[in-house]
Amino acid sequence: MVLVGKSAPDFTAKAVAKGVIIDDFKMSKFKGKYVLFFFYPLDFTFVCPTELHAFQKRLADFEKRNVQVIGCSTDSHFSHAAWLMTPKAKGGIEGVTYPIVADFTKEISAAYDVLVREGDDNGQALRGLFLIDKKGIVQHQIVNNMPLGRSVDEAIRMVDALKHFEEHGEVCPADWKEGDKAMTADTKGLEKYFAPH
Repeated sequence: MVLVGKSAPDFTAKAVAKGVIIDDFKMSKFKGKYVLFFFYPLDFTFVCPTELHAFQKRLADFEKRNVQVIGCSTDSHFSHAAWLMTPKAKGGIEGVTYPIVADFTKEISAAYDVLVREGDDNGQALRGLFLIDKKGIVQHQIVNNMPLGRSVDEAIRMVDALKHFEEHGEVCPADWKEGDKAMTADTKGLEKYFAPH
């Protein structure tokens, strides 16, 4: 399912941030900010901590762009809390400060169409990433299979491209980066793609 151009599915769930369990974490409370919402398969795995640490390492770059980073997997909030207390040298994500949502019911992963169920597996999320604008509309999504880690640089580039279009009305060509020349195009009619559906 392609969510681009549609309202990001809202949810209320448990989450963990800075060692604190949040009982009623809501996506909708972030309207007015950009949100980078990413799914990963499971806590205590191999590729996943590299991604969570990579997003943490660049967190200041997201924050200066008014972007809230949020992670999510189908693990429980207890698992998230334990992983957050595990040192990086032992495969943990100690030091990660952005919220990590517990999608233990699998409803959030299903709503974002990244849930995979195989055999006896209760379900895991693919590596989905969604860039949501300040109005709560999904403007970019990418979904990788479980073995394929994502590029944090590309996520930041997409934030910059979206902000550039919103601020200047110019479209961004392939491999565009902040500071590069953008393109003036007839954007009449594009407004519908940046309005709620």
